[in-house]
Amino acid sequence: MVEETPSYFKSWIENWDLLPESWQAALVIFLLVLATATVAWIAGRVVLRLERRCMRSSNLWDDAFLHALRKPVVGFVWLQGVYWAAEIAHRYSEAEVFSANDAVLEVGFVVLVVWTLLGAIKQGEYILASPVKLEQPLDYTTVTAISKLLRAVVIITAVLILMQSLGYSISGVLAFGGVGGIAIGFAAKDLLANFFGGFIVHLDRPFKVGDWVRSPDRNIEGTVEHIGWRVTTIRTFDKRPLYVPNSVFTTIAVENPSRMSNRRIFETIGLRYVDVGQMAGVVDDIRGMLEKHEDIDSSQTLIVNFLGFSESSLDIMVYTFTRTTEWVRYHAVKQDVLLRISDIIESYGAEIAFPTRTLHVPEGLRLEQDPGQDREADSEEGREGGQARASGRAKAPNSGRRRTHQGDEGEQAQADDGGEES
Repeated sequence: MVEETPSYFKSWIENWDLLPESWQAALVIFLLVLATATVAWIAGRVVLRLERRCMRSSNLWDDAFLHALRKPVVGFVWLQGVYWAAEIAHRYSEAEVFSANDAVLEVGFVVLVVWTLLGAIKQGEYILASPVKLEQPLDYTTVTAISKLLRAVVIITAVLILMQSLGYSISGVLAFGGVGGIAIGFAAKDLLANFFGGFIVHLDRPFKVGDWVRSPDRNIEGTVEHIGWRVTTIRTFDKRPLYVPNSVFTTIAVENPSRMSNRRIFETIGLRYVDVGQMAGVVDDIRGMLEKHEDIDSSQTLIVNFLGFSESSLDIMVYTFTRTTEWVRYHAVKQDVLLRISDIIESYGAEIAFPTRTLHVPEGLRLEQDPGQDREADSEEGREGGQARASGRAKAPNSGRRRTHQGDEGEQAQADDGGEES
């Protein structure tokens, strides 16, 4: 193995007699490591400068590739420098650890290639899904699914290459995987179900990251934050994370309100029965207002009609769609529509009905009093009679005198009459 070491290092160690052989080897290893660190720093700075220069160009892929290559280049320099240092150490040492230098070099080279490819895939994912980099970026969920698939392919290929380079038979590994795959499938059926569920989600794309989803079959509603191979993370409206296994989405119905084209306003407004004469004018004005409203999509279904006679009101159905699908903006538009409808009703002198009951009493009908009320009335009359009798007793002397006086006058009158008759 020492023949593979650069010849000048070998001749230098063998011809330098000022120090013992072990000290000579240690000094050369130190110088090799120092030189490796210097070259690695220079290589990193060179790639970084090239990356910055490429960022000024219109091509998006050159700077992305250099960004993915910068750290693996530094790692490659260290890998070569450490390998040469280990080869020199193995020349003067019988340690078994240095016998694996060639295998470590092969494994390290494969790891660096995988590192570069994974970095390039990550940069490509960022470019393809970024609205800053592209005018028409691809769907983030699709790009994520493709990048995950490419990562899986790179990692599986790298593992097979490493096993082949380390002396393992790939055919034997594949045969073992075919036989053991059945047992693994039974043991991890839920995991595989989630994996294939995630694959179906990525393939059919019923929703993507950022969509508002809900299920009428399950208590699932919120904003999709992440779609993994096993679970999908949904942030509920009370800001709690909800982790849903992907296999669930193959058995339930999922509603995606984020993809609605319009939002609906569906209201029933009631007028009083006394305002039946204004019903036709109110309905026509409401329909005209909605047709001219700037936030109402008149190309969609628009219905304003007298719906029917309810218990306490004459009902008007208002059915229309807004142009916006934003939740906050929709409620602002709905508020404006309802206030305008209220102004139209008020302009006709009508009023919005509320539940009422009217009791009609025929003329001449005598309402019977409750016995309890009769007793109360009797007691009231008794109190009033007692007060009257008391006041009569207080005035009795004067009245007696008046009656006596009147009696005397009567006797005198009778006496006068008798005198005249006699």
